[in-house]
Amino acid sequence: MAIETLTYAELGARLAISSMAARSLAKRQRLPRSFSDDGKALVSVDLAEIRHSPRASSRREAGNAALAAKIAAMQAEIARLEAVAARHLDDFEHERERADRLAVELSQANAETNAARETTARLEGLLRTRDRMDDSADRTGLAARRPGSLAADLVAADRRAKSGRSTPRHSRLSEKS
Repeated sequence: MAIETLTYAELGARLAISSMAARSLAKRQRLPRSFSDDGKALVSVDLAEIRHSPRASSRREAGNAALAAKIAAMQAEIARLEAVAARHLDDFEHERERADRLAVELSQANAETNAARETTARLEGLLRTRDRMDDSADRTGLAARRPGSLAADLVAADRRAKSGRSTPRHSRLSEKS
């Protein structure tokens, strides 16, 4: 066969090896080299006389297979973690909606409680006022007190008990006795 002048890349393509492997082969076999006008190295070679058999790349392929297995395992783990994250996100959204509903219910309950307190205070004041007017006309004593006044006293005692005061400052019963 004839002698050809090839670059390392062209030699590597003909021999099915990399350009770096072709350069190493040219050095080992002491092939004549020259430079082209564009500065690339050229090798004069008779391809029929080159004794080159590419090594079996079993180590490289085994390494690549191991890496491919690791990549596949990591991709499976990523898919599993994405599924877990999606479930957690669904749970989070559900709990957020539940918390929003509970907040609305709580604000409604607070509004109802405040309205009940105001109504209780008005009724208590009304009962005390009516009792005072009735007491001025009928001064028969403690036994003649009106049920409204007793109810107002009970509500006031209940409020004091809830607020943490165990003993009242003064009660209406001690004032009347």
